[in-house]
Amino acid sequence: MVLLVPVYQPGDGLSRLVSDVRAADPSCPIVLVDDGSSTPVDEPGCTLLRHSVNRGKGAALRTGFAHIAAEHPGEPVVCADGDGQHSAEDIMRVAARVASDDHVVLGVRRVRRMPPRSRLGNAVTRELFRAATGRWVRDTQTGLRGYPGSMLQWLCEVPGERFEYEMNVLLAAVRAGHRIEQVEIATTYLDGNASSHFGSLSDAARVYRSLLRFAIVDRLSL
Repeated sequence: MVLLVPVYQPGDGLSRLVSDVRAADPSCPIVLVDDGSSTPVDEPGCTLLRHSVNRGKGAALRTGFAHIAAEHPGEPVVCADGDGQHSAEDIMRVAARVASDDHVVLGVRRVRRMPPRSRLGNAVTRELFRAATGRWVRDTQTGLRGYPGSMLQWLCEVPGERFEYEMNVLLAAVRAGHRIEQVEIATTYLDGNASSHFGSLSDAARVYRSLLRFAIVDRLSL
């Protein structure tokens, strides 16, 4: 398994994450994609890829997937956020599940433990996703996800530069007939998730546009 962490202006949570993952699995390669942070990220022992300017989470993930496909072909990838939300234990649980089969694995959060803004946004997006796709995904916005190595080229071709990319991946997975497995995780929120770079209005609009586009195209194809 390769751990992929896209980061932008990370705090202390990133160093804790790297340390905890190394303790859990010393052999795990860790790839960080610094998406244009004003203070360059420096985590010794990690592979560090940099964007000279902030391009968005989707662009950072694709940069990481392309690198891993070239340097670690066939290896499954687990993506995690670098703000301390995801524990090494949950990362390893997702890694174990994705390694056992060839499908997308989501680390889904307990809705009742989310901060109010995250809970509301997730509930709306979850219902819209079900209406558009007919699939029940409990946490469409989770950043903890596992992908088999066979999907890396496919992931590089999914469109989206910012947070809508992760929604586009789920929609593309539905359209391609990929299984989406869900593993419950215990997310830690720091200061009510204040470290999140999700811009409530602009990023939500991009996500909802992706859902609307999928629903329209799906209906036209009937």
